[in-house]
Amino acid sequence: MLDVTKLTQAEIRRLGIEALTKALGHAGMARFMQQFERGSGDYTRDREQILGNPTIDEIFERIEEHRQQQEKGEQETNID
Repeated sequence: MLDVTKLTQAEIRRLGIEALTKALGHAGMARFMQQFERGSGDYTRDREQILGNPTIDEIFERIEEHRQQQEKGEQETNID
């Protein structure tokens, strides 16, 4: 086994990609790597702007409204 303490970050990254490619193939390795792509922005600030600060009761009300809309859509689909 390799002594990873003596490898540079670039060497570890290269060996890791090689191992993933060997185990998953090129497409599988690419899909795996996409899971770890860094995002951008400030999620906490953006979440507040998008969702606001709803109470628990407001959240449950939104869930119930969403369920009713789904049920209505399913009923309309079954009629056709």
